[in-house]
Amino acid sequence: MTIHDFIHVTEVDQGPPFAQDLFQRNYKVAAPEFPHHVVAFWKRDDGSFVPVSYVHFTDCGDIFLAGGAATDGDLLRTMSEAQRTALREYGGLMLATLRYGFERWGPRCDAIFTCCGDARALQTTPKLGFGETGINYLLVHWTREPGERRRRELTAKARSFMPF
Repeated sequence: MTIHDFIHVTEVDQGPPFAQDLFQRNYKVAAPEFPHHVVAFWKRDDGSFVPVSYVHFTDCGDIFLAGGAATDGDLLRTMSEAQRTALREYGGLMLATLRYGFERWGPRCDAIFTCCGDARALQTTPKLGFGETGINYLLVHWTREPGERRRRELTAKARSFMPF
């Protein structure tokens, strides 16, 4: 079994109807109203789809910001052992939602930044090529190879949005 047998990751136009409860539980604020909302849906045995993980991507022109990653641990615990094993082997739902965003928006920008202080999330971010910026909690994945000056400019731009 692979996660593709029971997980469908996609962008939805309106994130709050799918992710509001999950987002509020994790961040104590409302989910963003503006694009881009990436949701991982779990396909249950009865054929219904339930949102189980979420991440938000913000288009800032030459960079994207990936933030608000959240997964519903209660739903994960109701999955079958085979499904949980498949998720562990894949690397988790945060990896799946971030990877979707990288594939979709990475070619359109110079870098994708994320704010990360969560220990579990910090285990996932290197799998996507995120690295340190020298700014506490701010990580970057360079999608192009800008020069050092341009890297500093883009990092300063991302920092101006913190926290996101």
